[in-house]
Amino acid sequence: MEVVELVLSLIIVVLSLVAFAAIHSFMASLAFKRHLMKVLGPSADRLFMPLFSLIAVLTLLPLAYLLFKYPGPFLYIVPSPWRWVMVGGQLIAAGVAPLALLHAPHRFRIRAQLSVPQSAEAGRLDIRGIYRWVRDPFLLSGLVMIWLTPFMTVNLLIIYLLATIYLYLGSLHWETRLVAQFGDEYREYQKQVRRIIPRFDTGYQNKK
Repeated sequence: MEVVELVLSLIIVVLSLVAFAAIHSFMASLAFKRHLMKVLGPSADRLFMPLFSLIAVLTLLPLAYLLFKYPGPFLYIVPSPWRWVMVGGQLIAAGVAPLALLHAPHRFRIRAQLSVPQSAEAGRLDIRGIYRWVRDPFLLSGLVMIWLTPFMTVNLLIIYLLATIYLYLGSLHWETRLVAQFGDEYREYQKQVRRIIPRFDTGYQNKK
């Protein structure tokens, strides 16, 4: 009976993650952004990220509740003081996402994403701040926040593995758009800066 309950709880949790991924991917799609531009006009650029973030949080809440209700057997619990070291790492990682938005607001403008590649509307590649050392700070912060959780259950492990795959595939997809938008300049950036693991010895310098 316990095995059946474990399998059912895992199915429910995974389906919730799939629902979140479907909503998240739909809102990130160019088709949705085109529709948003038609409905909201120029204000879509200003409203998209707050709306996107709010819906992401709201769709994650049911998943968090289900994981709380159906955690599955515990695999480990990290003792003090190491658990607080891990929580500290999570807090630092949580601060990376706002920096990523602050240092590259042009990357998230809908008009730039929907424009013809290398056009005036697409803009130029402007690498600054945290992007000088890591190409996808959102992926980095997401993985750190996931895997520094100071406890692990069976259901949580499955969700974290699937979430890691989803985040990485999303990063690959996002970079195909950036290559289309910025061309060889972004390819050169890819050669010099790693996707996940920062390089602090040298920072990327924009070409004049």
